[in-house]
Amino acid sequence: MKIRREAWKRATDRISTHMTASQIMVAGFAILIFAGGLLLSMPFCNADGKWLNFLDALFTACSAVCVTGLVTITPAVQFTLAGKLILLLLIQLGGLGIIACTMGAFLILKKQITIRSRVMIQDSYDLHTMSGVVAMLRYVLHGTFAVEGIGAVLYAIAFIPKYGVLRGLWYGVFHSVSAFCNAGIDILGANSLEGYQADPYINLVTILLIIVSGLGFLVWRDLTLTAKRIWKKEYPVGRALQKMRLHTKLALSMTGFLLIIGTVAIFAMEYTNPRTLGTMTTGQKWIASLFQAVTTRTAGFFTIPQDHFLPQSQLLSCMLMFIGGSPGGTAGGVKTTTIAILAATCWSVLKGSEDTECFRRKILPVNIRTGFSVAAVSFSAVLLGTMALLIMEHTGLIEALYEVVSAVGTVGLTAGLTPSLSSAGKCVIILLMYMGRLSPVTLAFLFAGKMGRRGKGRKLPEERIMVG
Repeated sequence: MKIRREAWKRATDRISTHMTASQIMVAGFAILIFAGGLLLSMPFCNADGKWLNFLDALFTACSAVCVTGLVTITPAVQFTLAGKLILLLLIQLGGLGIIACTMGAFLILKKQITIRSRVMIQDSYDLHTMSGVVAMLRYVLHGTFAVEGIGAVLYAIAFIPKYGVLRGLWYGVFHSVSAFCNAGIDILGANSLEGYQADPYINLVTILLIIVSGLGFLVWRDLTLTAKRIWKKEYPVGRALQKMRLHTKLALSMTGFLLIIGTVAIFAMEYTNPRTLGTMTTGQKWIASLFQAVTTRTAGFFTIPQDHFLPQSQLLSCMLMFIGGSPGGTAGGVKTTTIAILAATCWSVLKGSEDTECFRRKILPVNIRTGFSVAAVSFSAVLLGTMALLIMEHTGLIEALYEVVSAVGTVGLTAGLTPSLSSAGKCVIILLMYMGRLSPVTLAFLFAGKMGRRGKGRKLPEERIMVG
């Protein structure tokens, strides 16, 4: 037995030594999805006491781990309490990420975090230095559970009078974790939060959880530091705000801009649509419009069925889903900072400027290249995925596009296609959700890494070409 333990330790040490953070995430998510699908397919997890079709179980597990929210079954009806607990665990692990969860377990067990593990944490959160990586991990874990706890209490206040104490608390915890992790999976029924369409309290609690988690942990930390500086009067308010990181400024400004534009546009386009906002009061229309603008930023809950929206509103929702939230958090999409960098680069070209500037800072060329790569690979995935669904499902263009963008952006909103997907269509969406959670560029880097290393250090002659 001792020899076996030593052999296992040597094998795991060898794996952790040779695998990068990206490789561990790719393998870890795949293993977690398969294990989750296997558990959810078992009779003890299903209300009818029978085996669930493995493809549906795998689809649900992938949706939970990739914090997407697309489902081919109704979790509230399909799963027992054990199945829902497993679903909740998959959402939490998927939201935090494989590396954060593993290192968090080390902290709880008071195991030493090696240099190799610190490098992985640094890569996961794109930190510039290894200094303070463990403190950052603690900040992420403490912040996550604190916000989820507050959200659970706020939800429970509304759920307990309707469902009783135990069930109300359980619903509060589940939906708080699901909202914070941007999963959008609920256990209320088949219609998500449609029953709370006119309830401003549930709407606002959900909106706040989605926005807070969608900003990302790096933004949280920077805002906390800025608040401390103002509180301790180290700097005047204006100077303290000026010292915030460029990442924080871009994430906050783009988030605010997209929420305002999305809310106003949906309000205007759907104002008279009797299937969406037409029959609501003005106040309800504004709340429903804001909820739609927020949930398309990778959350997946809905108060209005997505197939009831007009085509122009669905197209706008696709654009918002493609952009998603901010990096370093639980949100998906190509990210707000990516779009901000692309917009700033285009503006610099139009101005004839050689540098991409924003908030009186020069953006590094490596960030610009990565941003264009993220957008290009994600857009290609959307095009190919949409074409595949059009061939396999014989559906309309907007329905296929909505489903694919929702999967790539890990949003979880559906225009009604997901429940009726064929087996081939389900496999396409599973692949797209997996790609979306890991980022298509992460997968591309893994395949292109060896070729990149072969050409490293080469310098070729330059030559101009015509563009545009």
